[in-house]
Amino acid sequence: MKKVFAIVLALCMVLCAMTASAETVLEKIKNSGVLVVGTEATYGPYEFLDDNAQPIGCDIWLAQQIADELGVELKVQDMAFDGIIDAVKSGVVDIGIAAFTVNEDRAKVIDFSNQYELSEQLLIVKKGNGETYATKESLAGKKVGAQMGTIQSALIEKVFTDSELFELDTYPNLAMETVNGNIAGFVCDKAVGEGMVAQNDNLEVSPLTFSAEEASFGKACVVAQGNEDFLEIVNKVVDKVVADGSYLQAFEEYNAIWSAAN
Repeated sequence: MKKVFAIVLALCMVLCAMTASAETVLEKIKNSGVLVVGTEATYGPYEFLDDNAQPIGCDIWLAQQIADELGVELKVQDMAFDGIIDAVKSGVVDIGIAAFTVNEDRAKVIDFSNQYELSEQLLIVKKGNGETYATKESLAGKKVGAQMGTIQSALIEKVFTDSELFELDTYPNLAMETVNGNIAGFVCDKAVGEGMVAQNDNLEVSPLTFSAEEASFGKACVVAQGNEDFLEIVNKVVDKVVADGSYLQAFEEYNAIWSAAN
């Protein structure tokens, strides 16, 4: 009888484990009552820290709209940008919202939501170097910076073929390297770059421009593959806030907060 009981117990444990592992992201969210979003809070106005070191920004606002649609609480997990997709895939977080640019390589391992913004790209340089680094040719042999794990890294390697890619974990650190003259500059989204220039008298925007084919990057949320029911809800929210203009309004409001605070 003991052997039979042990076998039955073992089978129950296996079945429980299989059931737990089969839990979808949407089921996990509803069962826990919490939506866990992964972000990297040094990229205002999309995501940044307020005076109480709490993540805020237009992307966090978007995450809250998704949580409200689901009827659950929102928990924001601040982490390194290049670790967010792995965290989504492994289930450490339910969704990644961190100004993610849609591209084919990422789409091989995660699912993108519908796009909620298109963003131009800027080259930010040290004050006084705008005309010095106004063309791709002027950057030959120079180091050009991007945040680790971002689409900007791929853009630099694609467009500045005679330059050296220089990566760091955050854009404030890249700004410091630029001001100190260790790199020619760094590439980032327009809103972020303009905000950093407004906050730092030692930086300016280079007149260098990218073509639409080179850099017209759409922003989207990232979700683990195979969770179409959850993605459908995310897309419903994204489409709504884009159509009614509320995401753009949130962007402008948080851009003002971010600029004033820095």
